Amino acid sequence: MTRRVTLVSPAMSRSLRQARFVAGDEGDALDDSGAARARSAAGSLPRAARVLTSPSARCRQTAAALGLEGADAAELHGLDVGRWTGRTLDEVGAAEPEAVGRWLADPTCAPHGGESVQDLCGRVARWLDALPADGRTLAVVEPEVVRAAVVRVLGLPAPAFWRLDVPPLTATELSGRAGRWNLRLGQSLPLPS
Repeated sequence: MTRRVTLVSPAMSRSLRQARFVAGDEGDALDDSGAARARSAAGSLPRAARVLTSPSARCRQTAAALGLEGADAAELHGLDVGRWTGRTLDEVGAAEPEAVGRWLADPTCAPHGGESVQDLCGRVARWLDALPADGRTLAVVEPEVVRAAVVRVLGLPAPAFWRLDVPPLTATELSGRAGRWNLRLGQSLPLPS
């Protein structure tokens, strides 16, 4: 049987605008425009047997604004950036330029004391491989979870993670069976009229 997965990135929030690392399971709230855009897209996603969310405020709020009731999936939490949590990428880059350079160049590196990109990619790959094939799974997840899933389904090397952009409130569709996946990238959900 074919596994079908739709991954939806969260709507716009203040931390996304600022490139701020948010707390692992908390995150930040959607901003007014992000919430309005998500509400306008309610009903536009395919029906699903399972609805899951990354355990962050912005993912839970995006799901709710889309009219979805989902269960938190701990394995879909965003990248743990350890001591960099709460700071922007610019702030960390100014304070620890060598550490940021290593982190961006080496997917096995976690100079912040959190999780490496390689570990995130492995976690998401295990989740994908364990999904049941009975009906579609729809998950509202952090952008880095979408990136990790794309790395897995295309068999990309882990450094490709940083080359993938995931815009807010887009749907990425995956389908696969027998260890082979297909990918339909980043469809924008309907914009408000």
